[in-house]
Amino acid sequence: MATLKIRKDRTPTVLRKLAKDEADARISRRLLAIANALDGMSRAEAAKCAGMDRQTLRDWVIRYNEHGVAGLSDNWNGGRPPILNVEEQAELLAIAMAGPDPEKDGFCAFTRDDLVAIAKKKFGKSMHATSMGRLLRRLDLSWQKARPTHPMKDPAAAAAFKKSPANPAKNSAHEPKQAPAPVFPG
Repeated sequence: MATLKIRKDRTPTVLRKLAKDEADARISRRLLAIANALDGMSRAEAAKCAGMDRQTLRDWVIRYNEHGVAGLSDNWNGGRPPILNVEEQAELLAIAMAGPDPEKDGFCAFTRDDLVAIAKKKFGKSMHATSMGRLLRRLDLSWQKARPTHPMKDPAAAAAFKKSPANPAKNSAHEPKQAPAPVFPG
């Protein structure tokens, strides 16, 4: 098997200096491993000194040969694309903010499952309720639930039951104590 050549446009001393000045510790370790390999250390030893295995060092040498020091930075691909695109997310946000029609829909607030069903019906894309919750948090929506009320609640009875600071006798279960009548000498 042919050995992999390392580009020699920078000396091991320059690479070590770059590693010392580098803010990212991962790039710094990769620079040191390449500098050690350029200095004549075996690839296995150079990789071990940098905390990686020989094959990983080989991969970084290939990237260093192609792109220089800039090739040693991590290149994350961004992850999985979102299920709903930006326009669909904006439309779902508008639907959630408008809220359901209690007479038409039969409920007064959307649940995550309701929004999943809307996304399936409107956009043809299905997702789990947990994924919908993550999406809603990303859209700066929080989980809120209105305080429940009994359907047979009587507002007049509730108002009569409330404590009133204007009438302290109404606030106490005990009879109010009357101040004793003043006694004048006489």
